Amino acid sequence: MRQGFPLAPPGLRVGLFGGSFDPPHAGHVHVSREALKRFQLDQVWWLVSPGNPLKARGPAPIERRIAAARALVRDPRVEITNLEARIGTRYTAETIEWLLARYPGVKFVWLMGADNLADFDRWQRWDWILRTVPVGVLARPGQRISARTSKAAQVFRRWKLPASAAPVLADSDPPAWCFLNVPMIDLSSSAIRARGDWQS
Repeated sequence: MRQGFPLAPPGLRVGLFGGSFDPPHAGHVHVSREALKRFQLDQVWWLVSPGNPLKARGPAPIERRIAAARALVRDPRVEITNLEARIGTRYTAETIEWLLARYPGVKFVWLMGADNLADFDRWQRWDWILRTVPVGVLARPGQRISARTSKAAQVFRRWKLPASAAPVLADSDPPAWCFLNVPMIDLSSSAIRARGDWQS
């Protein structure tokens, strides 16, 4: 990193994996590993958010979540960042705009679980996101049907790539998105918090 930001030359294929990571867990690592392999990415950047605008309750302090993520991740291709806190963005669309301006020529792919696709139309400028960067969706347990029938999936169904095209997603002109069924670890941050294993 230079000045706290990841280094990325033009042409690099980078997956952007945003979330509260409150707490980070093995499921996040698994999704990152699958995305690197299936979408043929060079790196995955975790964008540990200051907070989720769709959630009323704030997460644990970002420093704690960053430290926990760095203790968990062993793959050097996965970068843990507090980029959104540093640049002052609150919404994904703002973050993507900033990244595209700062990293010209980098091939960014927005990564998300199928649970996020299910309510993606609630995100600010969700359709702009889909028209601006390729999107890789990884199925989570119990979310496949609701994701596939979501408003975002229906509106952009003609631009959905088959799973066999996953390796070329990063090279595809948006709108382009790909839905992958992958072996999943059934873990969630909310379940970990509910057990009392992580106090915000």
